[in-house]
Amino acid sequence: QVQLVETGGGLVQAGGSLRLSCAASGRTASINGMGWSRQAPGKEREFVAQITTMGVANYADSIEGRFTIARDNANGTVYLQMNSLKPDDTAIYRCYANIGIRAKAWGQGTQVTVSS
Repeated sequence: QVQLVETGGGLVQAGGSLRLSCAASGRTASINGMGWSRQAPGKEREFVAQITTMGVANYADSIEGRFTIARDNANGTVYLQMNSLKPDDTAIYRCYANIGIRAKAWGQGTQVTVSS
């Protein structure tokens, strides 16, 4: 099994930055892509960003170049650098890891709140 633990959420003013981290443990050799999703109050969960083991990243259109995802394969950690934050970015951010062909592991989530 794979366990994921996120850190780095918090309260920030609009225009500010936060860096989220997600550390994987357990059978990390089985992990393929890793990424982030988020869910705002009253809204559906949405994809934010994903990165492959080779470092190829893709992002949701709504991110508009403000976020950067990075990965350290040696210690099984994925990062999300979030700049120019907006109140609309307020959500619970959860990281995930794709395991094998179909399985997915999820972290517990970290709250990001952006004040106007």
